[in-house]
Amino acid sequence: MLSPRVVSLNSRFERSEYDHYHRRMKRAPKGILPVIAVDRRSRTPLYRQLYEGYREAIVERRLGPAQRLPSTRGLARELGISRIPVLGAFEQLLAEGYFESRVGSGTFVARSLPDEPPAPAARARAVRPGRRPVSRGPEVLLRKQPEPWAAGSGAFRTSEVAVDHFPFQAWSSLLLRHARNPHRSLLKYGDPMGWRPFREAVAGYLRTARAVRCEADQVLVVSGSQQALEVSARVLLEPGSRVWVEEPGYVGARDVLRMAGARLVAVPVDDEGLDLAAGIARCPRPRAVHVTPSHQYPLGVTMSAPRRLKLLEWARRSGAWILEDDYDSEYRYESLPVSALQGLDRDSRVIYIGTFSKVLFPALRVGYVVVPPDLVRRFAAVREAMDIFPATLNQAVLADFIEEGHFARHLRRMRQLYRERRTALVDALRDELHGVLRVLGDQAGVHLVATLPKRQRDRGISLSAARRGLWAMPLSSCYLGKATRQGLVLGYGGTSAKEIPGAVRRLRSVILSE
Repeated sequence: MLSPRVVSLNSRFERSEYDHYHRRMKRAPKGILPVIAVDRRSRTPLYRQLYEGYREAIVERRLGPAQRLPSTRGLARELGISRIPVLGAFEQLLAEGYFESRVGSGTFVARSLPDEPPAPAARARAVRPGRRPVSRGPEVLLRKQPEPWAAGSGAFRTSEVAVDHFPFQAWSSLLLRHARNPHRSLLKYGDPMGWRPFREAVAGYLRTARAVRCEADQVLVVSGSQQALEVSARVLLEPGSRVWVEEPGYVGARDVLRMAGARLVAVPVDDEGLDLAAGIARCPRPRAVHVTPSHQYPLGVTMSAPRRLKLLEWARRSGAWILEDDYDSEYRYESLPVSALQGLDRDSRVIYIGTFSKVLFPALRVGYVVVPPDLVRRFAAVREAMDIFPATLNQAVLADFIEEGHFARHLRRMRQLYRERRTALVDALRDELHGVLRVLGDQAGVHLVATLPKRQRDRGISLSAARRGLWAMPLSSCYLGKATRQGLVLGYGGTSAKEIPGAVRRLRSVILSE
């Protein structure tokens, strides 16, 4: 007997923390049968089993309003039973208002049902679940408070880029090229390290633009810098391993490292980058160090050459690994891009991590790790265990995008665009909030930091700003320990130069009212 099947889609759109959630059921494709099981050995009559199964599916919203139902003949044939119990069940559901019949069209779930399913309180009270052991790892994430300043899209949101300036026509042409006549290798199981032509394109780009010492065999393709950190943590760390992290620093990296069971050691950042002496004083022999040397997140500091050499020499002596997170080094406005720390490494202590999220668009979900040659097999084994291999279609498109020059042209255009937006933001802050805010880290990237006077609290300002549609992240949220500075992390990648002055004026009214 064939097994019945169902396809139902339940979409939830979140507008902001202050909006309520809207649920909407979509119709299943014509001819798709819902999961309604029948048991011939049960004492419950077949028509009753079908009736109760459909009613439960409707109440639980596995079937939505106006969704088409199979014909009684088709359902009977699919279930391998007589049509008589199917007719009985349908008649009862029609009589009770769960179904409605349309002449010439068929039978549908009633459209007049409420939009929201009833609360399952009675049913929940009847169920007494037994012991439910779960991992304690995610507890560090569950304890995090919601972030209203990350709930919306628009002015000052740090994660946004100018997606409306992406060359979609060129991208679409390359996508169609591979989608219409895909090479057989794109459709089969692939290499856990990634598609070879793409890895060659990435290696060539990194050698030229970032002075990274690598070959294609060392490039591991991942879904972004978060997964790059996760794979690296699985290979390099043990539960309880101590890891230096920048203070203030990137919260996403800390979450990944905590999930791996690492014990984080906050190391302050000064004008030259990670304070190596302070780190050694706090924890002389960590297993690894997470750093953003080209453009420290969030303060925007570039690690000085002497500090880089000292960090590499210390890592060689102590045996520590360096996780170099090079998340947006392509964008510098006062000088050429700074060479990667990995290019100075002669002892293969650096794991180099990069992503295309900031330079192309976040939904692409393609990043990479440059792995020391002696660790390639370990990284590949972990990558394969996680999800076999990365999807190949976007890799193929992106490889052509790089090789045919679209990537370099896009970077040049975006550097100019972001320079204009950076200048507009700095000028507006100077005009509207001179003497109130001090700007840091505006020489690179797509965000800057505006520090506040000691008497003002950045979280309160961020909450008030979010209520007015401004998504300014508080600097204090980037600290692992007690925040030593109060400020706002202001992104400008997704806001036009014309919109920035008005947004700053609105921000000024928030700051001065606090």
